[in-house]
Amino acid sequence: MKKHLLFITILAGNFVAISQNKVITVSNNLPVDREFETIELTKKSLGLNANSKLENYAIKEIGSTTFLETQTVDNDGDGTADLLLFQPKIKASSKQDFEIFVGTNPSASKVINCYSRFVPERTDDYAWENNKVAFRTYGPVAQKMVEDKIAGGTLTSGIDAWLKRVDYPIINKWYEKATNGTGTYHKDTGEGLDNFHVGDSRGVGGIAVNVDGKYYFSKNFTSWKTITTGPIRTSFILTYADWDAKGNKITESKLISLDYGSQLSRFEINITGTKTIAAGLTLHDKKGTIGTNVKEGWLSYWEPIDDSEIGTGLVAPKNTLLSFDNHVTEEKDLSNLYGNISVKNNKAIYYVGFGWKKGSPFQTKQEWEKYLSSFAEKINNPLVVKVKK
Repeated sequence: MKKHLLFITILAGNFVAISQNKVITVSNNLPVDREFETIELTKKSLGLNANSKLENYAIKEIGSTTFLETQTVDNDGDGTADLLLFQPKIKASSKQDFEIFVGTNPSASKVINCYSRFVPERTDDYAWENNKVAFRTYGPVAQKMVEDKIAGGTLTSGIDAWLKRVDYPIINKWYEKATNGTGTYHKDTGEGLDNFHVGDSRGVGGIAVNVDGKYYFSKNFTSWKTITTGPIRTSFILTYADWDAKGNKITESKLISLDYGSQLSRFEINITGTKTIAAGLTLHDKKGTIGTNVKEGWLSYWEPIDDSEIGTGLVAPKNTLLSFDNHVTEEKDLSNLYGNISVKNNKAIYYVGFGWKKGSPFQTKQEWEKYLSSFAEKINNPLVVKVKK
């Protein structure tokens, strides 16, 4: 019997339940199925001691042989993981039990779909992506090139959208072909392209501060720090030089994250010198249609782009989107749909992204706005997590 027991343990991949056989119960209180929502577990929530390593644990559905994809994150950079992430699928108005094990997921993904990096070979961009969308923004070298009147620079703190139409990573591939001269990411060869103009606009979610009806904003980021890349989340911090908003000194940094399966990046703005920020969606040539629902907490802009259409959108947590401003001007690139978001304890949070008709399931303005409405409902009614210790 002892030999048989040992054999069974080996077949199971040496997975053993952690002490006290902890069970994670995830409850969905909404009448809709939920997926692509990230659960964050800490050592404290799991009842683990400080010396435990979250990297040593895997998660499995109870009553199933299915292991869930997991990722650990060291948020504070001290060399020890602070979070264990996973994305369960939970049916409408139901709950699901999971068990946490010591061991390694035998079916862990080998592809890093949620990815970001600094791109020195393209001046000094910072770019990020998941299996749905990609973005980039611009650093100090690109700014100095403009200020020194050197061709090829970019001066903006707006956020660029890269319109991908494949679920695999494209950032490194697109930059490589542009750098070595074998192609350009401004032409669609089947994977998508960058045809989204930013200029001085806010692009997809850049911020401004409104003082007496005029919008002020920072220049390019001055420093960056990658926190994590993985199958479930990529996150990083961008820091900006102090800037002036009509006599108000503004300090700004952004903690940006993008999770697997989401059309929207999460922006956590750390800012001083203002009680509100205006997060913007560029209106380009003003040929699109805005959509707003301040009560639900979202803004939308649906517009033509070359031979297709795109929806950009912003979602803010409950009661933080104070108002909006459909700011139209004849000044080049300065027409933006602004969401005015409250700053509390020097922090503002919102989600922003896009759905391209060629690269997403959203074929109409109505379908895109339904997604934003559903996204808002979910962030305001998060999955409930309980750990039996």
